[in-house]
Amino acid sequence: MEPEQLRIFLAVAEHGSFTAAAKALFVSHSTTSRAVAALERELEAPLFLRQGKSVSLTRAGEALRPEAERILNEMETIKQNIMQLGIRNEE
Repeated sequence: MEPEQLRIFLAVAEHGSFTAAAKALFVSHSTTSRAVAALERELEAPLFLRQGKSVSLTRAGEALRPEAERILNEMETIKQNIMQLGIRNEE
């Protein structure tokens, strides 16, 4: 599970569409589809119900969403905390 996969998953969940998520993230539709497919394979569960061009979260997707948000928020907090130290190129 990679942070970028989680970001893409959350964008698809937010926008309700792979196409809209891809546009919002400035990535290709195929990049979006591949990231979600890889995440679904790793978790061994479908994350979205595909209904034409729109999607909705499955139970697994609903369970993943808050965890993905938490993980990405924690990663951003860590980054900000380290950057606030003002340490550059330390050996």
